[in-house]
Amino acid sequence: MKRTISALTTRGRSFAAAGVTAILCAFVLGERDLLRAGLLILALPLLSALSVSRTRYRLACARRLSPTRLPAGQDAQVELRLENVSRIPTGLLLVEDRVPYALGAQARFVLDRIEAHGSRELGYRVRSDLRGRYRVGPLSVRLADPFGLVELDRSFSLADPLTVTPALVELPHGGTAGAWSGGGDSRARTLPNTGEDDVAPREYRQGDDLRRVHWRSTARYGRLMVRREEQQRQSAGTLFLDTRRRVHPGDGPVSSFEQAVSVTASIGMWLDRQGVGLRFVTDTGEVLPGSSGFGGALLDSLAMARMSGARSLDAGLEALPGRMGPRAGEGLVVAVFGLIDAAEARSVAAIRRGAATCVAVLVDVSAPEADRPAGTDPQAAAGVLRAAGWRVITVGSAAALAAAWSPRHATSGAAEPWEAMGS
Repeated sequence: MKRTISALTTRGRSFAAAGVTAILCAFVLGERDLLRAGLLILALPLLSALSVSRTRYRLACARRLSPTRLPAGQDAQVELRLENVSRIPTGLLLVEDRVPYALGAQARFVLDRIEAHGSRELGYRVRSDLRGRYRVGPLSVRLADPFGLVELDRSFSLADPLTVTPALVELPHGGTAGAWSGGGDSRARTLPNTGEDDVAPREYRQGDDLRRVHWRSTARYGRLMVRREEQQRQSAGTLFLDTRRRVHPGDGPVSSFEQAVSVTASIGMWLDRQGVGLRFVTDTGEVLPGSSGFGGALLDSLAMARMSGARSLDAGLEALPGRMGPRAGEGLVVAVFGLIDAAEARSVAAIRRGAATCVAVLVDVSAPEADRPAGTDPQAAAGVLRAAGWRVITVGSAAALAAAWSPRHATSGAAEPWEAMGS
């Protein structure tokens, strides 16, 4: 009975109240006709509630997100398929797909009916300017009677994840991974040619030169094999992000931290496309080791990145190549910082050993003087790093990164980070 009453709409409750009132007035006034009318008015919402609550619709729902990962500020398409798998048609259906507030308004649809074994396809778009991982769904279906007296909610349990990554800045294509790492673009080395047994064969691919067919391996494996005469050596690098709250003033999408995250994502994806095998490290230590599919893993990690309460960079600097014993000085280091002071810059500068290529990106957004950490001077920090052989880029926003990254500035001297990048 309680479930039936809770399913009544405002109109249904009004009908029930009117029916009860008419019945009471009929007893007081002794009017049988009024009693009959009151019983009829009261019975209508109760019978409708009973009918809807006993409905045995069997509905199936499927949802598809396209894409499931997208940069902040772009749209994703959500497609729903609602199917009636029962043998009877449905009545009026009010369909609502739960959408997080950051993705936009709730998606609501009204369906007159779905025939037996029929289906309906629905679609809507979502958009977020805030990075993060969201859950779209579950879908709820509200069953209603034709008179609008009763609404009964039924909900599915399925929800799909949507990852909103930091906004990416398209960087120029002029530079190469080899130029960054100081050793050529994915330089190849020739395998030993002392004998046929030293050649590492691989399976034949469309377009391979038939003169490279390795007949002994072909006979051994039963399929056409060719000599693998060159093996690519991938450049290595480390991507560092300073996530400390004390060096990132401001809040919101234009804050220092959000700009630094966007800068890190843009550089990481650019280097990944260039073929650099990256690791991702923050001030708290290593977050992602180098692996295949690094680009997607980096975006997923940065989508959920939050500011840390750490006071120093020690834990993160320990994970950089300059502090890792035999690996000291190997590979490229690209570090993204907020407003660090000269003392912290000296600790960072000590990471560079020998002729290693180290690049620092200092994010200095326009912020009130009261919000800036005491004692910070981006120019002094940049000077310390340059004196230690670091290449330094200072940007006020992620959007300014493309111009600062452009290698054409190397000839004008406007962008010191690119000078002698291949040395």
